[in-house]
Amino acid sequence: MAEPSHVADIADYAAIRPAFDGVDAVVHLAAAADVDSSWDEVLASNIIGTRNVFEAARDAGVRQVVFASSNHVVGMYEVDGAPGIFHPDDPTLIDEHADPRPDSLYGVSKGFGELIGRYYVERHGLRVICLRIGWVWKKDEVPTNHAEAEAIWLSHRDCAQLVSRALDADDVRWAVVYGISNNPRAFWSLKSAREILGYEPQDSPPLSNAT
Repeated sequence: MAEPSHVADIADYAAIRPAFDGVDAVVHLAAAADVDSSWDEVLASNIIGTRNVFEAARDAGVRQVVFASSNHVVGMYEVDGAPGIFHPDDPTLIDEHADPRPDSLYGVSKGFGELIGRYYVERHGLRVICLRIGWVWKKDEVPTNHAEAEAIWLSHRDCAQLVSRALDADDVRWAVVYGISNNPRAFWSLKSAREILGYEPQDSPPLSNAT
């Protein structure tokens, strides 16, 4: 039997609001997802749309929102550190306490999503977990000779586990965690994902000749 669906533009609050009735938790994945998205694109989907999701959740009495944030909130650490940051001997490890350094308007918009999520935690009692998701490919592949991908890759199975763990975290009021797989080089810390959510990646990227 097909699951019920509701198709609407998240920038249109009235259009999406009915989908939130009778729901315990929302996983917010909708966005202009291209890192090169224009201001108009991120404004409509990632800023207005994200506000609409949190407001609809509040109005409907939804208890929890899991927000798909992005590593691009702190993307300039990677930009400034490349290519050395991809080397296994590089000691760089970035956690959720690092100052936001977005590398794009997309990254700015995801930072906004985290901040407005915190607002809805503090002022309206929602529980919000923000997932700074790594690089997810359509077929779980890793580009050949691509050192960056081997550092930030997230498999489909590990991504699903991360979201599931977030949904099961009934005692977590607020968190920002990173999501990558068991990669040979990792410069984003999984400590909070492990300790707060119990996340443990199961997959490693296919080996390549990346250096």
